Amino acid sequence: MSAAVTEEGVPLACGYQNTGMTHSRTLMPLVDGLLRNSGMTLAEMDAVAVAAGPGSFTGIRIGIAAAKGLAWAADKPCCGVSTLDAMARNVPLFEGLVIGAMDARRQQIYNAVFEQHAGVLRRLTPDRAIGLEELAAELKHEKKAEMPKIIVGDGAHLCYTFLLEQEISCQMAPPAALMQNAVGVGQAAAVPAREGRLVTAQQLLPVYLRMSQAEREKLARGEKTVIE
Repeated sequence: MSAAVTEEGVPLACGYQNTGMTHSRTLMPLVDGLLRNSGMTLAEMDAVAVAAGPGSFTGIRIGIAAAKGLAWAADKPCCGVSTLDAMARNVPLFEGLVIGAMDARRQQIYNAVFEQHAGVLRRLTPDRAIGLEELAAELKHEKKAEMPKIIVGDGAHLCYTFLLEQEISCQMAPPAALMQNAVGVGQAAAVPAREGRLVTAQQLLPVYLRMSQAEREKLARGEKTVIE
């Protein structure tokens, strides 16, 4: 869990916590402390950005709810960005393929693949929930097989181990750059914010990629389910 203030992609202040505490208890105090300690106010912000998914259903909902609440209170627009896009920005000096991998359980990962050259990140795939076998087959194909590869995200170790078993050369991001953080969210939001591609708090929506376990169980029982 983290919060940050960025200006044109440059971090001005940031806070990060990975201690097992719940987001519902720690997110808003972290945001409040960050602004107080840096001498900034919500009114000075131009927009509120948030990692809109993929990720854990609870985590995404808490993040979206917090962003909506901040935006409504200050009458600010919002920008929802891909969690995978944001985490790919953790390794700006790496040249090659940046592989976002978040553990999606059920033998799958939330994944997107990017190519980075001279600090410019280019998306090669959409965000998706795929099996490790499918990702490995894709990375063995033509040009991608020859490129250096680095893996980021909470599913990096799982992905790294599997790819090595498939004789695909790759490396994990260093521990300090492994997990997603709010600085990457701000950097990912810089271009749409500058171009005016923002939404209202009401229009801000989560991106889950697949149904929750509760929804899958309802579907298996023949009950109707609705994805928000």
